[in-house]
Order: sequence, then C-alpha cells, then structure tokens
Amino acid sequence: MAYKNRMNDMDNKSWLKFQKSWFIHNPPRRKKDVLTHPAKYPETMVQEFIEFFTKEGATVLDPMAGTGSSLVAALRCGRNSYGIELNPKYAGIARDILAEEKASLTEAGQNSSLTAEIINGDAANATSFDIPEIDYLITSPPYWDMLHARGSATQKKRREESDLDVIYSENPDDVGNIRDYEAFLEKLIHIYAAMKPLMRDRAYLTIIVKNVKKGGKIYPLAWDIGRELGKVYTLKDEKVWCQDNQRLAPYGMGNAWVSNTFHHYCLQFRKEDK
Repeated sequence: MAYKNRMNDMDNKSWLKFQKSWFIHNPPRRKKDVLTHPAKYPETMVQEFIEFFTKEGATVLDPMAGTGSSLVAALRCGRNSYGIELNPKYAGIARDILAEEKASLTEAGQNSSLTAEIINGDAANATSFDIPEIDYLITSPPYWDMLHARGSATQKKRREESDLDVIYSENPDDVGNIRDYEAFLEKLIHIYAAMKPLMRDRAYLTIIVKNVKKGGKIYPLAWDIGRELGKVYTLKDEKVWCQDNQRLAPYGMGNAWVSNTFHHYCLQFRKEDK
C-alpha cells in the first residue's frame, strides 16, 4: 500500500537504515581553514540528519554555527539554511566556505540559489534577527568549559600550533566560558528554548552532545539537556554516534576505571503543544 511521506524524500530502505539507534561515522580529515575551530562536527554526518528530518527546499537553522558545517550540509542536499555564530572570526570563515560551496554547486550545474546565511551575533537574541520560519534545527553546543582544560593530548597538540584555537572565544557571552556547570546548563537551555518561536509546529530539533568528565567525576550533560529541554520541547528519541577510529589511551591503568569515551548522543526533540 502506497503512503505519503510527509517528513522527507527518502525511500523505505533509507528510512529504515536511519532508524537504527546507533551508527558509526568517522569523518574525513578537516581542511586547514576549518581546523582553526577547536570542535567542529562533520558536515557529512549532519547531512544525513538534515535529509531525514526535512524535504528538499526546507529551511534549516544552526544557532551555534561555528565555521558553517550545518549550512554546507544543507546546501549539498538542497535546503536553505541560517546559522548564528558569536565569534566574528568563525563567522567570516563560514561565509568564505559557503561562497566556495555555492561556486562548486554552480560549476556542477546544481542549484546555487539556495539561501545559506551566517549571522554574526548571540544566539540568545535569535528572535531579533531576520530569520524565517524554521523547518529543522540541528546544532552541537560547547561541552561545558572543557576546551579550557589543559590536560588532554588534543589540546596540547593544538597549543603547539600557534594558528589553531584552543577555545571558542574570550567573549563572556560565550557559554563555553561559563565555569559553573549549573549556570552553564541554565543558559544553554534558555538559548535553545528561545528558538521555539522560530520553529514551525512539529519541527524537530537535534542536539549533538556528550557527557563530560571533569575532576574525577562525570557530568551528565546529554542527560541533563534531555531532562531540562524536555520541559520545553518533547524529547522523542536518541541516536548514539560512535567513533571507532580513535586512539586508545591507558587512563587509570592498574588503578581506576576511566573509559575512553568515543560516543556522542544525538538527541531528537520536537516542537509540540505542551
């Protein structure tokens, strides 16, 4: 029996494949310009989410856009997109990347008239920007203030490269600079809740995040976001993103249990009448 697919343009096989609750995605190597950003997520992965939660021509928003991964992904699959980025340096890099992507689409004979706009501003003020109704929101927040931690091998390597950032910014409005966990969580939830007036009814929101280890304990950031933001939107489901190409480190060897954490939670919320 034929049915009308109201959500996306996928066939049945692709739909079922995406419904698996976990997946492995090892992104390609990052280009030098986007490597500047200390915590970029892969547009190849984001595109899969955009294609599932929207139809071609829909409008996507990333309120913490960084160097524009979500917008690049949206362009590649025929969606309009808006991104809000607090750091003017990253906003500038994102604009350059999007211009290059549009030029590539034109050269390939594809639709390059799509909107892909970066707004340099604070996501807390999203409703004051000229953003149309949003069909889907996807983003990844700072993992609290963990970029300020000096102990990780990744951060040490980045410090050795003078042109690579180790934190998002020095801006006090940057939630990644809030050192108190509860204050950080409260502001983050406030920002995401403020997106609700921009979203069409029953639009989905995906937040890619993981729990945080700090000072010998775990802070359940993903679970706390699920609980608190679930009071504003309906928490519908989760997908677990696994990375199996990371190098293992002997944390706590012979002394204590400390896992190598190579998974993220992709939390799916939906705007519904509460």
